[in-house]
Amino acid sequence: MDRLSAFSMLVLVAVLAGAGPFIAGGLLYWSKRRARARRRSPLTSDLLRAPGYGIRLRLDAVRDEVDMCLLVLVTAPLTVYAVHLTQSYAFRVPETLTRVIVNLVASFAVIGWMSYRLLSFSRRLDQLRVGLDAEMAIGQELDQLMRSGAAVFHDVPAEGWNIDHVLICETGVYSVETKGRPKPIRGRGSDDAKVIFDGTTLRFPTWVETKPLAQAERQAAWLGKWLQSAVAAPVSPIPVLAIPGWFIERKGRSSVLVTNGKRMDFLLRYEGQRLSKEMIQRIAHQVEQRCRTVKPTYLPKQQKME
Repeated sequence: MDRLSAFSMLVLVAVLAGAGPFIAGGLLYWSKRRARARRRSPLTSDLLRAPGYGIRLRLDAVRDEVDMCLLVLVTAPLTVYAVHLTQSYAFRVPETLTRVIVNLVASFAVIGWMSYRLLSFSRRLDQLRVGLDAEMAIGQELDQLMRSGAAVFHDVPAEGWNIDHVLICETGVYSVETKGRPKPIRGRGSDDAKVIFDGTTLRFPTWVETKPLAQAERQAAWLGKWLQSAVAAPVSPIPVLAIPGWFIERKGRSSVLVTNGKRMDFLLRYEGQRLSKEMIQRIAHQVEQRCRTVKPTYLPKQQKME
């Protein structure tokens, strides 16, 4: 077999190997497009954001990165080997030790880099999963307060970031920041599940944090400024920091309410800014408009929300 024939054969094999997925994908796309052309979503408006909605989006993005890394890990060595064979049999490049070493180094470099990225993504996934569990837990606790007439919204979009939860009730507006923190396993019982809060610092069993407190205050300040402009009345949201699953030992006072999320109904009795029912409705309307940003999953491209 001459060089041209060998090269043509490799191209033909590559085309045939890739034709199947492209044909199947094309048929699937055509079938879905044809079915959706005769149907439309029953929903006529966007949906509200659920607890942890932003984290779910980040989880999906990280999972896509993981899938890409796995794909590269599988295909990169095969691609290098295919290039090596093409050079040897199609282009008659001499089989030298240098060429073999270069190809091996290239393969191991790609494998090493992708493995490093996978480890990084694995740690990120763990962090996001803990955060999602925490936001869902606090969201479910806050949702119970709607039985008492409170308005609750989740994952409220701000300026490039979000407020995990916003509670609006007769005792005021509450900006709730949720932090998911895994507990260490040291065999020390309740000490491994205790956070000491002295008013300025959160002292966990093996580390110390202050940033979540400052973050809760910044978010409450932004929410108050935005609401004051939106409803044309002064609104002073109270910052709340929720750390679900932990026992909070308080040894100091702070402008931030720190809680483990159990029995969030204490906020309904807190002495905050008293709000009339009319003001609650006005504030809730503004927050709802900001949170109603989730497109229905069944929405053909040609359909516009009515």
